[in-house]
Amino acid sequence: MLETKNVTASYGEAPVLQDVSVEFAAGRLTALVGPNGCGKSTLLKAIMGFVSVSRGEVVLGDRPIRDFGRRALARRIAYLPQESHCPDYMTLGELVELAGYARYSWIGGPSAQDRLLFREALDIVGLADLAHRPVNALSGGQRQRAFIAMVLAQDADIVLMDEPVNHLDLKYQYAVLDLVRDLTLRHGKTVIAVLHDLNLTAAFADDVVMLRDGRVMAAGPVAATVNPATVEAVFDLKADIFARDGRLVCLPFQTGRPALCA
Repeated sequence: MLETKNVTASYGEAPVLQDVSVEFAAGRLTALVGPNGCGKSTLLKAIMGFVSVSRGEVVLGDRPIRDFGRRALARRIAYLPQESHCPDYMTLGELVELAGYARYSWIGGPSAQDRLLFREALDIVGLADLAHRPVNALSGGQRQRAFIAMVLAQDADIVLMDEPVNHLDLKYQYAVLDLVRDLTLRHGKTVIAVLHDLNLTAAFADDVVMLRDGRVMAAGPVAATVNPATVEAVFDLKADIFARDGRLVCLPFQTGRPALCA
């Protein structure tokens, strides 16, 4: 169990997160949603210890996150930031090998088990035949899958993803989130992902945490949490929420503009 207990965090004097308490269920995909600047990315960084928590604490199992060393934490939690970069010369295979650093001995490199993990990670994301290619020569969708492969090769039980489908076209948004969803269903990972689209959230997430101004406005299973009242409270947006083919659809109301079709 990963949990935040009354967490307040800031970059300066003004808090970005205020009294945030959330339990993230194991083996499920939880989406963090809310307006820009509401604290979604900061919550992931607070979990990783990248921003200072001035009040409350983040707990993993029965231990505060602050008690973990960086290498020990990397064996438990993998983190994919909003923007990922690597040197021009680095191949996909070399990128994925970086994931094993937390398991390497101080004088050794990858073990046979590590190399097996690397191959399996590339197989899972469908890039095994491109291990020799420079990462920067891959397409946008392939690059995002490449960084997901690196996260997989880290072999952590918990995966944090900050906008994993940012800048991808619609086809690759669905392809990447299909892959992310598969991490929970087939591989038992606990995934926490920042998403912007409520329809993508409804299509792929098990649970949702809805944030506004650094506070949790609603949290729970998607079907029980995403409704017209919570959407309006979080986004200042009136919308119709209805079920279609077993999942929720969010349809914002017109704002006085003429309809595009009759």
